[in-house]
Amino acid sequence: MKRISLLLVASLGFGSAAMAAPDAKKPAPAKAPAGKKAPPEKKPAPKKIVPVSAEKKKVLAELYGGFKFGMTKDDVLKVLQKQIDERFEEKIKSTEDITKKDKLRSEKKRELTDVTKSYVEFNGKNVGGWDVSIIEGEFAHKTNEAMLDRWENKDGKNQRRFFFFADGKLWKMAISVDVSILPEDKRNFETFSQVMQSKYGPGDIDGGTINWYSDEFEVRAVDKLKSYTALILAIEEPKTKKQLIALRAEKADKKPDTSPVIKAVIDTDGKDKPDVKANNNAIDSVINANGGKPKKK
Repeated sequence: MKRISLLLVASLGFGSAAMAAPDAKKPAPAKAPAGKKAPPEKKPAPKKIVPVSAEKKKVLAELYGGFKFGMTKDDVLKVLQKQIDERFEEKIKSTEDITKKDKLRSEKKRELTDVTKSYVEFNGKNVGGWDVSIIEGEFAHKTNEAMLDRWENKDGKNQRRFFFFADGKLWKMAISVDVSILPEDKRNFETFSQVMQSKYGPGDIDGGTINWYSDEFEVRAVDKLKSYTALILAIEEPKTKKQLIALRAEKADKKPDTSPVIKAVIDTDGKDKPDVKANNNAIDSVINANGGKPKKK
């Protein structure tokens, strides 16, 4: 708690971005003289993306956690195996109790097994509740995406790392950070923004999300405080992200077409149609075709 409090106090030294004054009401454009076309309205300039500084880029890169974009599922599991072995090795060596040593070895084996079993492919079927979870919106179905997840409860942390794959290659990691240790009056976007930007530098704020950009990766900090008392930190490969956005739009479920029978009596061409009473027989035919009963004359 003391460490977090110090971080919060330190972050207060960073001034928040000045609030932009609301635009004054624009006067109505003057009408062009007869026979002359009005000049086209100027389109707003595209938003300028400001990359992070070299210093803050190194801090952001720590979110890789020993992994690299392009890794396969097996590559990720090998790195995890090494990390888990190293973490348990010291604990096993520090005790002479044979029973305790065996218990630690069992815990080590179970930890990797749990990660391996967490693998899920987003193929449109039931995926264990992930569609309504803290990572909803971080993946899509039927676009060859998959995921592994692992709890990283060590050194006082209570966080979970999600590994996202596209076409079998790691392209994103999202870390869920539990902030329930913070007092309730500090669980808000203002505090969240101050802490994140004091650590990672000024970011592009969009609603409840802060974005940082570099040529190699992009990082998003997402406010999930109200629903999950947690934050999401996601590090992504820009090229794959762009490709997936396009693919998701292409594969998005489309609304089913209207029944051809119904279309037959709907005015789709804007022309006048006969009076409804004069067309009772046609309406009865539609009702019958859809399993209903015609009205009694």
